[in-house]
Amino acid sequence: MKRLSLKTRMVLFHTGLMTLVVCAVLAVLFSVSSQEILANVQRNLEERVSHSMENVEYRQNRLEFDSDLLALENGVYLSVYEPGSDQLLYGKLPYGFTYDLPFSDGELRTVTAGKTEYYVLDMEFPVEGYGDLVMRGVVSISDSERDFRYTLRMALILSPLIVILTALCGYLLSRWALRPVSQITRTVRNIQKDRDLSKRVRLGEGRDEIYTLAQTFDSLLDAVESGLNREKQFTRDVAHELRTPLTVALMQCEDLLSREDLSQEAREEVEVVRRKVKSMAEMVSQLLLLSRADQGREKLTLEDLDLSELSEIESEEFGEIAGLKGITLSGDIHPGIHVIADQTLMLRLWGNLLQNAVSYGKEGGHIWMSLCAQEGMAYLQVKDDGIGIAPEHLPKIWDRFYQADPSRSSDSSGLGLSMVKWIVEAHGGQVEVSSVVGKGTTFTVKLPLAPSQGT
Repeated sequence: MKRLSLKTRMVLFHTGLMTLVVCAVLAVLFSVSSQEILANVQRNLEERVSHSMENVEYRQNRLEFDSDLLALENGVYLSVYEPGSDQLLYGKLPYGFTYDLPFSDGELRTVTAGKTEYYVLDMEFPVEGYGDLVMRGVVSISDSERDFRYTLRMALILSPLIVILTALCGYLLSRWALRPVSQITRTVRNIQKDRDLSKRVRLGEGRDEIYTLAQTFDSLLDAVESGLNREKQFTRDVAHELRTPLTVALMQCEDLLSREDLSQEAREEVEVVRRKVKSMAEMVSQLLLLSRADQGREKLTLEDLDLSELSEIESEEFGEIAGLKGITLSGDIHPGIHVIADQTLMLRLWGNLLQNAVSYGKEGGHIWMSLCAQEGMAYLQVKDDGIGIAPEHLPKIWDRFYQADPSRSSDSSGLGLSMVKWIVEAHGGQVEVSSVVGKGTTFTVKLPLAPSQGT
């Protein structure tokens, strides 16, 4: 049941509840109506017989009968007899009804004639100047029950239509009631898709719970957006403030290393400082670039780029870097692959992926980099046999400053993969990752080929 949507559950609940209510009402109605119909038939019979006595008169030595006695009012047949005689003086009886039924004054009887049941009521009454006569009223019970059964069948036939109409009304009602929820859901999905926290639900004024939820959600988005903007501003300000002193520190390190009178021990210590400062400067540079990207101020210098040639350059450079850690770098670069891209960012893309593989690779391990073209896309891949990434960490590796195992790489800033994701998406591509703990990680990047190259 939990797998069904709220709208479906509301429709099913509403339809089921209304169906039970309708069935219960019909059951009570038909149960009561059956008794009420028979009671009504009896009342009509008694009233018809008692009122019809006035239609018999004795004038000029003869009995006169009003023609109303022949009228079949409310299904009641009327007939007049001499007391103690079964000879019909006036009136009519139902077809097949017996004529020799004994009289019983004032008693309502049930008589079966053929396959039909009747109520029979005899009333003896005096006629001025003539004497007593018997007025007999006969009404069919079966006809009344047949009408009732017809009504019952019609109700049963219409029940599916009632259920369908109930379901339709329930669907329309739930759709109308949950329309604000759908709008909230669409807004959240658009925020997730576009990463645009400036969007709001904006349902308008309302006092019910859903409108209150939407207003609370909008207020939460305001607070989150404000907090993120402050964080981005802080990051941008810090990066700007750090760039100058880091540049100065790096230059001072270079000057010290260029001195011939510097001892070997001092040179090694300065080299450590230079490497750390250079790492921090790189981190600041990436922070500034991501900050400008967040604001949409980072402009790409797009050109028809020979990605194969650029990849060969990166392969040679990182082959030496990986070698310092005892890691073997193998390249499988297909020639002549062109993309429309920013050369600096493509270098950074390869550099970040390869540096990540080196940082988390194992000594004496391997790194495989490849580039090929397939179905109008350039496929870049970096694979290592390092420590791997646990499944619970995979969705988070694109977050800034996130490190699945910070203790394994003190030089990593945690910005490299964030930069990779932004560069790929800025060029209209996709990046995927697969990993097995203890066996290694594979990053795959897909970028559109240059139009001049085709598929």
